[in-house]
Amino acid sequence: MRRAPLALVSALLLAAAPALAQGPAPAAKPAPAAKAPAGTLAPVTSVEGITEYRLPNGLRVVLFPDPTKPTVTVNVTYFVGSKHEGYGEAGMAHLLEHLLFKGTPKHKNIPQLLTERGARPNGTTWMDRTNYFETLPASDANLSWALAFEADRMVNSFIAKKDLDSEMTVVRNELERGENDPHSVLFRRVMSAAYLFHNYGKPTIGTRADLENVPIERLQAFYRKHYRPDNAMLVVAGRFEEARALKLIQDTFGRVRPPREPLARPYTEEPTQDGEREVTLRRVGETAAITALYHVPEGAHPDFATIDVLTEVLGDVPSGRLYKALVESKKAARAGASNLQLQDPGVLVFSAQLREGQSVEAARATLLQTVEEAARTPFTAEEVARAKTSLAKQVELILNDSERAAIILSEWGAIGDWRLLFLHRDRIEAVKPEDVTRVAATYLKTSNRTLGQFIPTPKPDRAELPPRVQVASMLQGYTGRAAIAQGEAFDPSPANIESRVERSQLGGLKLALLPKKTRGEMVSVVLNLRWGTEQTVLGKEDAAEMAGALLMRGTKTKSRQQIQDALDRLKARVGMDGGPLGASVSVEVKRENLAEVLKLVAEVLREPAFDAKEFALLQQERLAAMEKSRSEPDMLGNYAFRRVLSGHYPKGHPYYAPTVEEAIDGVKTVTVEQTRAFYRDFYGASQGELAAVGDFDAKALSGLVGELFGGWKSPAPYARVPQRFNDVAPQAQAVETPDKANALFLAGQNLKLKDNDPDWPALMLGNFMFGGGFLNSRLATRIRQKDGLSYGVNSGLSAGALDEVGTFTAYAIYAPQNAERLEAALREELSKALDKGFTVEELQKARSGLLEYRQTGRAQDGGLARTLANYLYYGRTLEFDAALEQRMAKLTVEDVRKALARHVDPNKLTVVKAGDFAGAKKKAQAPVPANAAP
Repeated sequence: MRRAPLALVSALLLAAAPALAQGPAPAAKPAPAAKAPAGTLAPVTSVEGITEYRLPNGLRVVLFPDPTKPTVTVNVTYFVGSKHEGYGEAGMAHLLEHLLFKGTPKHKNIPQLLTERGARPNGTTWMDRTNYFETLPASDANLSWALAFEADRMVNSFIAKKDLDSEMTVVRNELERGENDPHSVLFRRVMSAAYLFHNYGKPTIGTRADLENVPIERLQAFYRKHYRPDNAMLVVAGRFEEARALKLIQDTFGRVRPPREPLARPYTEEPTQDGEREVTLRRVGETAAITALYHVPEGAHPDFATIDVLTEVLGDVPSGRLYKALVESKKAARAGASNLQLQDPGVLVFSAQLREGQSVEAARATLLQTVEEAARTPFTAEEVARAKTSLAKQVELILNDSERAAIILSEWGAIGDWRLLFLHRDRIEAVKPEDVTRVAATYLKTSNRTLGQFIPTPKPDRAELPPRVQVASMLQGYTGRAAIAQGEAFDPSPANIESRVERSQLGGLKLALLPKKTRGEMVSVVLNLRWGTEQTVLGKEDAAEMAGALLMRGTKTKSRQQIQDALDRLKARVGMDGGPLGASVSVEVKRENLAEVLKLVAEVLREPAFDAKEFALLQQERLAAMEKSRSEPDMLGNYAFRRVLSGHYPKGHPYYAPTVEEAIDGVKTVTVEQTRAFYRDFYGASQGELAAVGDFDAKALSGLVGELFGGWKSPAPYARVPQRFNDVAPQAQAVETPDKANALFLAGQNLKLKDNDPDWPALMLGNFMFGGGFLNSRLATRIRQKDGLSYGVNSGLSAGALDEVGTFTAYAIYAPQNAERLEAALREELSKALDKGFTVEELQKARSGLLEYRQTGRAQDGGLARTLANYLYYGRTLEFDAALEQRMAKLTVEDVRKALARHVDPNKLTVVKAGDFAGAKKKAQAPVPANAAP
């Protein structure tokens, strides 16, 4: 419900993907069996269609049935996070999360098992909790397997020394990646200064020394201490039969006995801050940043609803007070606010990002004045109403998606109880302007601030936090509201989709409509507009991209804020962008508001304001983002790689690959007049596609589309701009990025390939086994799990739908000193795949998993709408998918090997590396101290 501060996610490294391993830990013993509880469990509590049960062993069970979902999500949350780590254990909760994907005696190859069932899994670690979840195609067999699997790894996971040795380097690589961003590092430093005693001041990713030296015995003890049913919450959401699910849960989790000793809870509390604090960070980077933190109560406290509203009012874009004071005045390029709502007292965060030439002192003074004097200007009814509407929309959108809600409940369970989500929503609705003014005056005090500087204060004005609340008594008798309306169980097979799609054409606009009942009566719409020719758009890319980005920033009758307010009121998500060859729009909205939202979309497209002030703000924001990344391996490496593979297009061509400096210069020099001219010369609905999936009336929608766009014509002629194959010679480039702990590796070659090629199904399957799937590909098994060289490694293989243009690429992040080992390992694995191919078992399991992924992808309404719209452009139906999957089902291992060998050539690979290679070499050549250990 809260927006993240600038770079917060990467700063704290909240979530981490796990890894695979084998071998039992010497001290980890299977839990003794117990009899499953007899009879039917009685509900403990129920709120708005979500029901909680409690097993005799203490496990909290939350069921969220949603028959409209073709999937079922199983999410197990353990109430242990970085807060629970002891001295020398920094990062242990997160490291243990990785090791829980290494297997159990019954489930030795977890990535393989998940992939072959078409699962979308992950695990994440945060301050108060760790969770593991998987979303699978809905079936009794998949639910039964997932519950048995999660119950098994609750107590029987391998926590082995050899797995720790390899996974430690992977986690360290993840830590190093976070070290690349100075803004993220700054936030971690400020958090550590704000919390002197409580573990919230310690980043969840941990510290290098602890990761490298933690004994396996301490990790095993940590696992046995915290991974137990009376310290966990199980959420099952999606399509399932409740009685059957409860029986399966009793037969699996019900057999797990908790340890005899009760679990001790942390008791450290951060004392009231007694004066402002300051942190200064000096590292390589391009843009300055300011972050200010203020302590606030724990997430269950009644004040936190008002804190959420305060966060929105101060930090919203473009209506927020910080945006108006800093960005509109051009004292900063970006400004925002967020909060950490946690089990123990958290923080309210304010951030600003500056471009070169903007004064840090002036921005800091303005930020602190805006925040700490906020209560002197009472908050208006309009400000508070806008914030409440935005927050209410976020909650409703979450509850309309049971899969997303199943994961979000982990956060609220960690705060104190999953029902707090609903109580917090109700509290937000009751917030008044005077409440916001009171809370601002209570907590936004100079003595409660951590910015970086210390100033002696004769009479400290301290922010005393209120007494802790009793969550159980607060929630006693709370029942919430009526459950959300249900939809239909929909079969996402190509044949069923085709039997229900209605296609038509309105002038140059092609339509594909798929009405169906959905949870919450939601509709997804995708609109693609096309214009221009290769000659007419030449040299206009910057103006075209600015025009597309400005569309949502105001019309002739509505300001940017009024558009945002309208979308919040209508509970709609709208994405819109445009370029030299067209524009695209995506809409997610309830049925009752579809017509009004599409009328607003039409107004945005047909009557944009192209306000000079908004143009200047957008230009500033884009330049700040690009300049911030100008020294980053990711940006520099990707730009260099694209220029090699796509360097055959001349400058000004819509497919031209610019240098970093050319891209920045293009944003700097483009004018608002050029942007307006591009819109005037090209925008229109003469050519395009519209697809809708969800709860709507097809006839009414067709009529509305004709009314809104039928008479809107593009002034310019249209001709598709084909892509041309570039038979580029292999190159090797090394891009130096000083003072960056993590490096980027990219390798690839262009392929003369269309997706109707007979080899395409075999190539898809071959790449899935080589570098796709969930941590069980050849690349992941070798480079991440065996060698421990990279946190993220994969490969991709693409083919053109209309032109013979495809690519094979491989990607990895790694420590710069491991560059040669990484490339050698990748080339070795590629040669093995091309020369010896894959095993029959690999093929069978990969095919099963890939087909499940494709089926599940068609079950997502937004993704299906995009596919239907694209297929209108390609001139194809989902019979293409059906035929492709039929061909895939007949492939042999030799079919796959030969197809890869025909198209992928290791000798033609272009390799681009970006990192601090000079620094790594200098460090490696440094003399070893005489007293160093051998």
